[in-house]
Amino acid sequence: MNVRIDSSWREALASEWDAPYFSNLAEWVRDQYASKKIFPPAGRIFAAFDACPFNDVKVVILGQDPYHDDGQANGLCFSVAPGVRLPPSLLNIFKEVSADTGAPMPADGNLDRWACQGVLLLNSTLTVEAHRAGSHQGHGWEQFTDAAIKALNDGRDGLVFILWGAYASRKGALIDRQRHLVLESPHPSPLSASRGFFGNHHFSRANDYLVQQGKTPIVW
Repeated sequence: MNVRIDSSWREALASEWDAPYFSNLAEWVRDQYASKKIFPPAGRIFAAFDACPFNDVKVVILGQDPYHDDGQANGLCFSVAPGVRLPPSLLNIFKEVSADTGAPMPADGNLDRWACQGVLLLNSTLTVEAHRAGSHQGHGWEQFTDAAIKALNDGRDGLVFILWGAYASRKGALIDRQRHLVLESPHPSPLSASRGFFGNHHFSRANDYLVQQGKTPIVW
């Protein structure tokens, strides 16, 4: 697989590229793209890393796997391109941002504007087959994204990790909570948002922590 990823992440994840699991994963992913409809577009698999270099990360938002419907996934978790209808989870995220910070509802669902401020929008699994949620889980992506979280945990201080839902919360075991802030709540999906996602104040709490760390807060 022709890995196109920001050089800072290429260095931070140097031990992964030649690991047997990653070689097997790369071969499997190539075959998937050659034979099936897979999201996101191949050139966007590592978009989250390209948009937010290692040393620029302030906040990590962890998703599960990319959107699996046509025209949605763009390589950043929860994000969609301008002009694409907002998926329900993203709409709920924006509702909480507005309620928490007073920010107006945005014109579109493109979260590049967060990424360029230091928000790593990372899915645990970086690819998915069209219309088959979770179809690429268990093939090695989780090990790779675990390595990314470990690299941030070990190599940076004072980061915010935002984990929504049980799947994301399991990654919390990788994070030193003495060095970083971990924010957890139910997932923003319509099935669970009313059970604690709404009102979690994660966006203002993240910014309060960043300010305490002497960092510029995120314009959500």
